[in-house]
Amino acid sequence: MTMKRAYLDHNATTPLRPEARAAVLRALEVTGNPSSVHAEGRAARALVEAARRDVAALTGAKPAEVIFTSGGTEAARLAFHAAKVAQGVERLIVSAVEHDAVLASAEASGLPVEIAPVDGDGRIDLHVLASLLSASDGKVLVALMLANNETGVLQPVAEAAALAHEAGGLLLCDAVQVAGKVPLDFAALGADMMTLGGHKLGAPLGVGALIVREGLPFAADAVGGGQEMRRRAGSENVSGIAGFGAAARAARGALVEFAALADLRDEMEVRLAAAAPDAVFFGRGTQRLPNTSYVAAPGLDAETLLMALDLDGVAVSAGAACSSGKVGRPRVLDAMGVDLALAKGAVRVSLGWSSAAGDIDRFVESWLRTYERNRSKIVADVYASGAPSPRLAAVES
Repeated sequence: MTMKRAYLDHNATTPLRPEARAAVLRALEVTGNPSSVHAEGRAARALVEAARRDVAALTGAKPAEVIFTSGGTEAARLAFHAAKVAQGVERLIVSAVEHDAVLASAEASGLPVEIAPVDGDGRIDLHVLASLLSASDGKVLVALMLANNETGVLQPVAEAAALAHEAGGLLLCDAVQVAGKVPLDFAALGADMMTLGGHKLGAPLGVGALIVREGLPFAADAVGGGQEMRRRAGSENVSGIAGFGAAARAARGALVEFAALADLRDEMEVRLAAAAPDAVFFGRGTQRLPNTSYVAAPGLDAETLLMALDLDGVAVSAGAACSSGKVGRPRVLDAMGVDLALAKGAVRVSLGWSSAAGDIDRFVESWLRTYERNRSKIVADVYASGAPSPRLAAVES
């Protein structure tokens, strides 16, 4: 009998929630276009607006502030377009650990981009941010994620927003990794715009949202129709949006259970540290999402490790999901000042609503097998060379 796999890559995408699946199937039976005024169109519109209310409730926003998109990447691109065209933004400040979807969208906007550094835990340096804001000519938009997708480290978004506003600027918050995991309040954060991705909280792939503060000038980058209150043209993805709303509602009701995942995560880290004293858990010294751990040990190679784990029935990643399927240079760890020799062996473990203790057992056992094989190889190589080595001393200690 085939053993059930341990899926521990929820930060890449989390399994479809049963509530979302049911909502998608019901919506697929609705024929109408939400822009039509007949009964069928009104039925479709009702599904879209119900989902808008559910997403708003999850994020502490007003329903009218929610614009449905195809995902977090489109939401980021739309935000930068609106900042440039409608909000008078002339410069961008982007944190060094932003997701590529945000960084690439910023660079593609045509506006000058400055990178704000982070400390060794991956948190933005607010003093440097204040200096960058004071030195900037023209209106500035700061892009700062609420939680890093690789380390899970939470950022001081409210403080950064206050600095941006004091300087006459705006703040865009990538909350893709936070929504449905910890309580989220758009108004309390003080952000002007915020991006969301449905598949990170149990909705189907291909749906997300951009939340825009009420009263903020806005301009669509896709034209052709008046959908989404003339902020994003194109007939709405009714079934995907319905699934997004159902997932948002389910996630909101399960925040306490999600917080309890920190116990599983912490137990995993204790077990790994006990057997591998040289293991490093990035961002462990600061506040993180309860489901995320980013771990490395000297001498390990992430690509080899991922293949070994996969063969053992365990799915994790080396950080952000990449369309090429390759393990790339760890840009976030570079920004944190982590040595490349250590960083290249880092893997991210991310739990979710479907995770169980047995999944952690499988990961720990598999990771330690690879770690011990690597440890034995280092010892054998050093002994074969006949030369004493500080690295050998570290392995034998």
